[in-house]
Amino acid sequence: MTARNLGSFGAVPAPGTGPLPTAHLQVAGVTASYGGRQVLHGVDLAVQTGGITAVVGASGSGKTTLLRIIAGFERPDSGEVVLGSATVAGPDAWVPVHRRDIGYVTQDGGLFPHLSVARNIAFGLDGTRRGARERRISDLLDLVSLPHDVADRRPDQLSGGQQQRVAIARALAREPELMLLDEPFSALDTGLRAATREAVAQILTDAGTTTILVTHDQSEALSFADQVAVMRDGRLVQTGHPFVVYTRPIDRGVAEFLGDAIVLDAWLDGSLASCALGYVPVRNPPVQGRVRLMLRPEQVRLVTESSIHAIIEEGVHFGAESSVRIRLEPRADADPRLPGDPPAITIRHWNAALTRPGQRIALRVVGEGVVFPA
Repeated sequence: MTARNLGSFGAVPAPGTGPLPTAHLQVAGVTASYGGRQVLHGVDLAVQTGGITAVVGASGSGKTTLLRIIAGFERPDSGEVVLGSATVAGPDAWVPVHRRDIGYVTQDGGLFPHLSVARNIAFGLDGTRRGARERRISDLLDLVSLPHDVADRRPDQLSGGQQQRVAIARALAREPELMLLDEPFSALDTGLRAATREAVAQILTDAGTTTILVTHDQSEALSFADQVAVMRDGRLVQTGHPFVVYTRPIDRGVAEFLGDAIVLDAWLDGSLASCALGYVPVRNPPVQGRVRLMLRPEQVRLVTESSIHAIIEEGVHFGAESSVRIRLEPRADADPRLPGDPPAITIRHWNAALTRPGQRIALRVVGEGVVFPA
């Protein structure tokens, strides 16, 4: 997680609770449909000035439709889009895309293949005097950390990551109020994707540009943005700080979409849940009694001594980390209200030598769990 994501972790804002105090973009009650099928159902979203919001969801959830409505490529059936102090889409307002002062970067960058890097960047600087245009191109190359000698190259002479940086520079050339990124890193290989998105996040932060990223990549959303909005079936089901949305998901669907999750039968008394992993504290539980308890795999740690034991069934190694499937052993103090044999779960561990099949291990849970109705 980048430095953008560090800070105070407040409560999760519920969808539809109104704009942020310094919201630069406000989407209110937006609906949209295609061919008689409703795609967006009353979407509310507020993006803070200079902030980066990631809209994440499965394919077909409506996230690209939302981005296109904000950009002005599509009209909503109802609702409003307000940028700064101007309503750009609404029942009595419509501002065309070329007048919205928005930068838009697509998955492939959309660079003109027959133009040099400099001319691609200068495409958004029509009417600017030559000297000022050249200084602006130079400044933008510095901003996106590209050497000046790429200015005369064509896009096909650049790496994928360099092409995306040029696309960002072109979009920033006219100093847009809002930057929209539509799956901009998905065409890059894994190592380049991580490095490029980190660099782009820093570029946008340095420029103070309000940004919306649309992605289906959960890790990308959590690491890139300072606000994550989870979309499902045309609705924003949870919006908040990445750490909060990941650690305190609003329901099981959000929990499992944003990462691996351990979900166990549990019995909740007050703020303490009894389960196959012992007793786990829960913050602000919504229900009592029989529940489903959610933990992240990294919360289950191997220790030297514990009353909780398991047998390793198998492990898969991913370089510095291993994914380990374990079978929990019955607890001596097992809760009689939870019948059935202890389940098998998957945890993560950094030491491959301690994850041999058949090995007996001791465990403890770190941190709080999240409960959902059973």
